[in-house]
Amino acid sequence: MRHSYSRPSYTEALAQSGVLTQLAVFDPHVAGTPPLGLDLPDSDVDILCNAPDPQVFASAVWESHRDLPGFAMWQWQGSDCPVVARFHCAGWLFELFGQACPVAEQLGWRHFAIEQRLLALGGEPLRAAVMARRHAGAKTEPAFAQVLGLAGDPYAALLTLEQLDDATLRARIGA
Repeated sequence: MRHSYSRPSYTEALAQSGVLTQLAVFDPHVAGTPPLGLDLPDSDVDILCNAPDPQVFASAVWESHRDLPGFAMWQWQGSDCPVVARFHCAGWLFELFGQACPVAEQLGWRHFAIEQRLLALGGEPLRAAVMARRHAGAKTEPAFAQVLGLAGDPYAALLTLEQLDDATLRARIGA
């Protein structure tokens, strides 16, 4: 689904930024609402990276993106100390997330993968229902949780669907 926002598509912005090439050694994966077709005018482009050494990742991000508008970078405190950076390019806010584990194991990617799967199974009716919640102010995971009637923490609840087979998910969606 294409939107008529006054900015290039996220794929054009990705190409213009060069971020996937510049960070290729960190196995970058684009996630979030634009590739799901659930983006709003203020949505950002999320790029998840495998950064076994947070300092090496931070240095690479600094060298390649420090001169871009709105550049900021910080490191979380905790067991693996992920690095997050933000900058603007081609009308989009980019958020880079480098964590010391494979992208497929990162919570952000796991959320993206189940949302992608749900949308494939639920089609346009599910997309429209989620977008209605998003337009009402809900973030993506809470919007899915509301539509699917998931109780509790929406981020944790969404992950409980990962291991369900397609037939069970279709029944849950009502598709």
